Amino acid sequence: MEHNSRTSLTRRGLLRTATGVGLAAFGVGYGAASAAASVGMTSRFDLSQPSYDLFRDKNLHSNRVQQSFAFDSVNKRLFVAAKRLDSPESAGDLCISQLDFAGNYVSYMHLNGFGHGVAFGVRPVGSTSNLWIETDANGNGYGTKLAFIGYNPGTTVDAASQGFGKFQPISGATEYTCSIDPVYNRMIVRYHKDGAKHIAVYELADTDKGDFSSPVAMFTPPAIAGTPQGYTLYGSYMYFITGDGYSTSNPDPGNTYITSININTGAIAQGPTLTKAGSTLVYREPEGLAIYRTDAGESRLFLGFASGDEGDRRSSIFYKNALV
Repeated sequence: MEHNSRTSLTRRGLLRTATGVGLAAFGVGYGAASAAASVGMTSRFDLSQPSYDLFRDKNLHSNRVQQSFAFDSVNKRLFVAAKRLDSPESAGDLCISQLDFAGNYVSYMHLNGFGHGVAFGVRPVGSTSNLWIETDANGNGYGTKLAFIGYNPGTTVDAASQGFGKFQPISGATEYTCSIDPVYNRMIVRYHKDGAKHIAVYELADTDKGDFSSPVAMFTPPAIAGTPQGYTLYGSYMYFITGDGYSTSNPDPGNTYITSININTGAIAQGPTLTKAGSTLVYREPEGLAIYRTDAGESRLFLGFASGDEGDRRSSIFYKNALV
């Protein structure tokens, strides 16, 4: 078993940096507040506007279907999560591939027993890219906690390791995933409780300390038809993608839809809106959303797709940049 000893914000490091914050805020199972302040309104992406290519059909370390992706905006890295080759779905074994922004493969890290990889975030600390990602997979292969773990190329980490932080932000919740808004510096957490999915949003200034006690928004999202394939956050809007891979019953242009949701009200702001991004891809299954702001200051909503033939799945990523 190996883990990244370079990162300064393991669970122990998080506790050390949390000056003035009660220790209860870091305990597994600490309950979030029942009410939350509203988030100031921001612009949102116009989902009806065209999408543009970042890259198409790029190789990952695992040639299985990608599940999600996330950016390190500081160190200019892209990470893509997929299931490990020859590992059963229920095991929760993930392969994280690092790519450059042209889609060229750089390195990998294996995370055994972590989860399904529906969504995750990256939080840089200096030159280290730290993953906020689900861990401790249940019998269905979905994570029951959130992990804060440094990306260490070429290594394998087991979920049972004590070398990284683990958190259960919501009392009574049984499954967790998360995504990060690097523009407005917030984390969105999707969790399963009382038979349904719910949303909580936190300031990164708090989650950086391991403190999940003060969400700035909490709501139960509206029912949206289709297979859930990922989500992310930008300002005061959550973005949710649904759809399935191409098949005889789901031909081009497919059934991939994106929906934006106001996190203050929990109401749909736009959508579901059909996207034809990458419509000519082979297979084309929607897999993941992420936010990135360019050095020139342009905010982008990125959409991921698994593409390629079975046994040789590839990563394809596109973006929207029109704000309203």
